[in-house]
Amino acid sequence: MNTKINQLFGIKYPIIQGGMIWNSGWKLASAVSNQGGLGLIGAGSMYPDILRENIQKCRLATNSPFGVNVPMLYPDIEEVMEIILQEKVKIVFTSAGNPKTWTQYLKENGVTVAHVVSSSKFAIKAQEAGVDAVVAEGFEAGGHNGREETTTLCLIPHVVEMVDIPVIAAGGIGKGSQIAAVLALGAQGVQIGSRFAATYESSSHENFKNEILKAQEGDTQLTLKELAPVRLLKNKFYQKVQDAYANGAKKEDLAELLGKRRAKKGMFEGDLHEGELEIGQVSALINEILSVEEVFNELLSEYTATIEKMKFL
Repeated sequence: MNTKINQLFGIKYPIIQGGMIWNSGWKLASAVSNQGGLGLIGAGSMYPDILRENIQKCRLATNSPFGVNVPMLYPDIEEVMEIILQEKVKIVFTSAGNPKTWTQYLKENGVTVAHVVSSSKFAIKAQEAGVDAVVAEGFEAGGHNGREETTTLCLIPHVVEMVDIPVIAAGGIGKGSQIAAVLALGAQGVQIGSRFAATYESSSHENFKNEILKAQEGDTQLTLKELAPVRLLKNKFYQKVQDAYANGAKKEDLAELLGKRRAKKGMFEGDLHEGELEIGQVSALINEILSVEEVFNELLSEYTATIEKMKFL
């Protein structure tokens, strides 16, 4: 797996760990980078001073490249970007916003920028904004998602056709065979979230990790499109959202129901009933909590086995 993404980020394998809120602290990011992938600290769930602390601890824990994921829909964005530059972070993944807002500023300061998109239209806009790569994320992905509901298998070849910069595939990828599949579609790398959420190094609560293991096909759903589309495990809070829709809830009603810190309550504090439990469809394929090293060993052995199998077809 030697692609343009390896060269762009200076990594051994084109495997990027998603910068998931409440999951992607310095322990997870550094563990992924130490295995030859690219670890990302998830700034979306961190106050600026906590982000700085995570960057500093990550730098002490790895000599390999790592980055920060910045969802632009969250507050304190100016302070977050200033901390990233002060701490000399060289890789930033932006999402949930207009890439034109920060790309030029970051690149002028020597930062390599990737932007997460959910359609070829937004991929083209990201390329025009000057990003170095796009993460094309299919509808299967967990957490905040696109409204288009385009699946990864359809999205990747279309985005690859429409842009000239490297494309990183995301959404529903948790096995080495799936890595082989999206590389065959033209992607230059993968971003994996859910599989890394269910690792020992993930900063999420043990209750949430164990709930991921229980997930079966159909146990997640994309909802709350009026606010910011998010894929959730079905629980008591999710059912409250569905009941609200059934009763004709408006956008402001949904915002009141969501309130504040609902994701923290679920994923970080372990409230499986009243919290948001953000995870992808691939959770149905996750059956045990592993270390990051074990996940990498599985991904690489499955990838190699898949490539060997394809030679005989």
